Amino acid sequence: MRDLYTQPEGQAQQPPSTLGGRVRELGPSLIVSASIVGSGEIILTSSLGAAVGFGMLWWILLSCWSKSIVQAELARYVVVTGDTYILMLNRLPGKLPGPKGPVSWTLVVGLLAFIPGLTGLGGLMGGAAQAMVLFVPTISALSVTAVLACIIAAILATGQYRNLERTLIPLVFIFTLTTLLCFWMLQNSSQAITVDQTLAGLTFDFDVSFAVLALAVYGYTGVNSAEISAYSYWCIEKGYPGKIGPPSDDPDYYARAKGWLKVLRLDIRLTLVLLTLATVPFYYLGAGILHPLGTVPSGTETIRVLSQMFTATIGDGAFFLFAIGAFCILFSSAVAGVAAGGRYIPDYLMELGFLDRSRLDIRRRIIKAYGLAIPFVGLAFYAGFQQPVLMVTIAACFGALMLPIQSGMTLYLSQRHVPTELKATKPAWMLLQATFVFQLVMAVLVIYFVVL
Repeated sequence: MRDLYTQPEGQAQQPPSTLGGRVRELGPSLIVSASIVGSGEIILTSSLGAAVGFGMLWWILLSCWSKSIVQAELARYVVVTGDTYILMLNRLPGKLPGPKGPVSWTLVVGLLAFIPGLTGLGGLMGGAAQAMVLFVPTISALSVTAVLACIIAAILATGQYRNLERTLIPLVFIFTLTTLLCFWMLQNSSQAITVDQTLAGLTFDFDVSFAVLALAVYGYTGVNSAEISAYSYWCIEKGYPGKIGPPSDDPDYYARAKGWLKVLRLDIRLTLVLLTLATVPFYYLGAGILHPLGTVPSGTETIRVLSQMFTATIGDGAFFLFAIGAFCILFSSAVAGVAAGGRYIPDYLMELGFLDRSRLDIRRRIIKAYGLAIPFVGLAFYAGFQQPVLMVTIAACFGALMLPIQSGMTLYLSQRHVPTELKATKPAWMLLQATFVFQLVMAVLVIYFVVL
């Protein structure tokens, strides 16, 4: 039975037939980009470049590009079948005792991953506060974090997708523009990145001494596990499943579904372009400027140290440009992350047997309550740690453990529940299989280097 949340009755629509029409239907990519381009890019990517130099540029590109196939195929499954992400988790075999009956082990793992995810939220909020302190050094980052928690709660008080879209799209535009401007200014300075340096970054060098940081970068750069799952919810709230309509043997259904899947693919390609444009420049900056200085960002000075990427080469004029971009990146990531988390909680309660799936009114109230409360939980985590790099690294390593679960369940469930006419192409399917194997290896390495 299709979830009423994903399938409003009577809203099946014909897909746009032109590129312009498809562009007008985009939106989830911009929401998830606000979350994607965040701590992984401005903190972890720059830190890895500062630590190892140009030798791991190939790793950054792999981190950016390898997970988009999982994003695409998991979203395909959701919009075609009507399952939500949490419902997907609970469909997998391997049941454990639950409060109201058996639940899948993957559902339990997803619940456990929530705590390190909140640690990462605190790192985002604290990083955004540190960016604001660059403008007014006399105020404390903790005080600013408290103010930001109130602002995030106010933004998410309605729980509505449209309000979120209107808030985050300008922030995505600002941080993309400031990042590209700063990189352009760097290329016109004495520290311009050369072709030889770029080629050196494609030599598959790997510094084992920074393995934990590199694994964290893979877990949090590009589309991480939380953003892959969040993207499926933004597709739902954009209305893609409802516009496709319930499954049927009618040829019109398959034609309509294929048309909306074209919109979905375009939306995902836009995500990939945005995250690449915003990620690679930060690695270049860390490798080209901070690495020769022997400076690696850490602690409460993380954002101030990162600002040296610009002031040391471009001049003081780039300082405020960086601060504005850094704030927009980290603040938008925090807003999008909290908003996405609110979508999981009702589904968890439904799958655990505490909430009837037809109670959309309760779902909306839970989303609103989560948006109001969780920013202050993130504040509490930052107050306890005050180490944005460490906090984000913890969340990133746990995120890397979730990636093979997501790609594996997408392979398993798509094979069984997506109609043959709407399945992925053979090359895409083979790429998803290869990604699953690679992510499984990465998860084993996380356990080896971080847990053991």
